[in-house]
Amino acid sequence: MTSAGEFRPHRVAVLALDGLLPFELGIPHRIFGRPRDARNRHLYEVVTCSIRPPGPVETDADFAVYVAHGPETLATADTVIVPASYELGPVYEEGRLTDELAAALAHIRPGTRLAAICTGGYVLAAAGLLDGRPATTHWVDAERFQRIFPKVRVDADVLFIDDGDVLTSAGVAAGIDLCLHMVRRDFGTAIANEIARMTVVPPHRDGGQAQYIHRPVPDPQLATTTAARAWALGRLHEPIQLRDMAEQEAMSVRTFTRRFREEVGVSPGQWLTQQRVERARHLLESTDLPMDRVARESGFGTAQSMRQHLQAALGVTPTAYRRTFRAGGGAERHGGVGVLR
Repeated sequence: MTSAGEFRPHRVAVLALDGLLPFELGIPHRIFGRPRDARNRHLYEVVTCSIRPPGPVETDADFAVYVAHGPETLATADTVIVPASYELGPVYEEGRLTDELAAALAHIRPGTRLAAICTGGYVLAAAGLLDGRPATTHWVDAERFQRIFPKVRVDADVLFIDDGDVLTSAGVAAGIDLCLHMVRRDFGTAIANEIARMTVVPPHRDGGQAQYIHRPVPDPQLATTTAARAWALGRLHEPIQLRDMAEQEAMSVRTFTRRFREEVGVSPGQWLTQQRVERARHLLESTDLPMDRVARESGFGTAQSMRQHLQAALGVTPTAYRRTFRAGGGAERHGGVGVLR
């Protein structure tokens, strides 16, 4: 803990396990290692640790990485992230922790935020931390994951799931989506969007894993829904009907809806709501516009409608969101992290 007014960056511990994927190990460092506040202070401190004393950890590539911190580091973390590994042994095969891994996880303090990337979710599930909770993993592994951990409510259609103090993501690049989401949750969309720009990735990917599951290759002559999405993004403040979007692609509503789901992974209506929530978040953070104006500019029409949608999507009211994140104030007031439930 820190005294009132004292600044301390949010400490993220990344647990490196044998067989880890170097790409996924690097994601938390790339995303959390960049955010700074208005006084140029790092908002996060990222450390990598192992379940053993300092030393080499094997990867799934032709090299090992030297990890300078042991499992006791987990006791100092505000957030613990478990990237994917291809050598989880009984964790993957039987849903059972090894004694060594169980002893390492025992260092984690109650209340620590936990996150897993791809098969890292097996570790959290084997520890019983996902029992009764929604969770996701790579769509290829989802059926097996559900079979081994029947108490977990597996959703294979999403890129990540935020269940408050426990978060899980789908495979590989979905770890980027998850980490950007945590930055957005902690410090708001402006900081998360800037990190996304510096990383050259979209700040928020549309849809879920459904768009990446193997299907027969569509006829390249068939139209896509890209133009309709671009058209809608330029007029979120206006009423947009499904037929209006379908007309942009010269499709029937039925064909457009099917194609949209195939490409984006959600319905046009769900996608529009997501975009309007993001627009409202941006306006709440970056302007002093009254709530009615924010609601109109983001396409919700009324402040009450906007309140209902933000409450459903973020768990907070527009007023509470603005209070936390206006001009980066959340980082200052929370001494390193502001958690929205």
